[in-house]
Amino acid sequence: MSSQVPQTGGEITPSLINEDLAPAKTRHWSFYSLFAMWMSDIHSIGGYTFAAGLFALGLGAIHVFAGLSIGIIAVFFLMNLVGFAGQKTGLCYPVLARIAFGTIGSNLPALTRGFVAICWYGIQTWLASRAVIVLAADIWPDINEWGQQKFLGETLLGWLAFLFMWALQLLLLRNGMETIRKFQDFAGPAVWVVMAALTIWVMYKCDWNISLTVASGTATWGMSHAFLAAIALTVTYFSTLLLNFCDFARFSPTKKAVWWANLWGLPVNFIAFSVVSVLVTAGSFQIYGEYVYDPVELVGRIDSVTASILGALTFTVATLGINVVANFVSPAYDLANAWPSKINFVRGGLISAVIALLITPWNLYNNPFIINTFLAALGAVLGPLFGIIIVDYFILRKQKVQVSELFKAKGMHSFDNGWNMRAVATFFIASIPSILVAVGPWQWAKFLSPFSWFIGAGIAFVVHYFISRNDPYLLAAVQQAMQVDLDADRDAVEVPGSAASEATASNSAAAATAKESNQQ
Repeated sequence: MSSQVPQTGGEITPSLINEDLAPAKTRHWSFYSLFAMWMSDIHSIGGYTFAAGLFALGLGAIHVFAGLSIGIIAVFFLMNLVGFAGQKTGLCYPVLARIAFGTIGSNLPALTRGFVAICWYGIQTWLASRAVIVLAADIWPDINEWGQQKFLGETLLGWLAFLFMWALQLLLLRNGMETIRKFQDFAGPAVWVVMAALTIWVMYKCDWNISLTVASGTATWGMSHAFLAAIALTVTYFSTLLLNFCDFARFSPTKKAVWWANLWGLPVNFIAFSVVSVLVTAGSFQIYGEYVYDPVELVGRIDSVTASILGALTFTVATLGINVVANFVSPAYDLANAWPSKINFVRGGLISAVIALLITPWNLYNNPFIINTFLAALGAVLGPLFGIIIVDYFILRKQKVQVSELFKAKGMHSFDNGWNMRAVATFFIASIPSILVAVGPWQWAKFLSPFSWFIGAGIAFVVHYFISRNDPYLLAAVQQAMQVDLDADRDAVEVPGSAASEATASNSAAAATAKESNQQ
């Protein structure tokens, strides 16, 4: 690895920037918008099934609830790190990754995250289309007898339902992130109405007395392991957004808004939703003699066509909401980062949607190797990416970043031809044990598999710190960013009441970068 440090200066490189990748110019994502975003992410079939599925670890309802609570508090603190970085710099995830990986090297973490998102985007769209078929069957009972001819592994009826959900999500693209914000503002809260009604119905059927001690199985490695696994899996459930929450936080007006939205959206809201999920799941055991982990199935068992239609419709909207948050926004930015001069956010989202269609996601979902091995292995590398980015930004650089340098081919973040090979080496070093633990067939791997995200993130954090703490590129970039801060402070003193006196140096750099991008 070369020790020659590139010199700063020069113009923004047009091939590294477009309007969507430039630092956020508008800050419309207030406390409520971010709070509603978290509701959309949590209030879903996936969120309910995840919480309910922890019973399978061999835990009773009380231990499931405690594990969920501790895990989400950990998520809250970790998510704040990513959110604060995005809010301060105004950067989306792939550009934020340029700080550690380099202007070109950032495509490694970006496209890795993006590919995982595209696969799950297609799968979640297909799963949502199942609810559409249920909804249609409640209205037109004979519809299941129609369109049973198969094409590429799916029936004609299945194709129509999938294409309907696929096209519906594309409508959210028409005005980029602003349309998505408006959709999230109502999608998340809508599920609470149905879940509250479902909880009341379940408690009524149980004579208002639900047992919270019945487990669905035996803990393979003991209760302590099962309880710690519940905590770890809760964090892992949010591992994707632990990377790209900055895609949303970058539009927040203040750090305080991010903190309060995360507090109410994560610990408070998630714990409340978990209480409902745990009560309903535990109640289903008393009513039917078995745990019903799917809320749509549970609603379908209610002897009421109206309830079935309302439930299917609501959870379809909820699944659409989480799909947009977790699996749509990220690849749109990630693909834009790969070719900024040709791909913007809208085009990136369209490409992602087309790929999600072409991979025929039902074939992925029905393939045990793809779900249990391939996608699990890709998910395991998200921990190392988080560890690298966090230690680089907060520990090594102490949040000192000159944002405009991230858009220069010969700037302070170009490293070796745009690649920081130290970060790349750390990524592969940490990913190997993380993947082995996540998908390995050995008993020791299965014992550690719930903790694969922590293992990968921890190894990456330590390794990147020790091999990069004396990196001349990093030291030079930090020194220059600190000088920019000093110059901004001096200007603020010389011109009292100016904009510089009210803005941080990073925001000044962000504004300058946005201006330069418009001039290109």
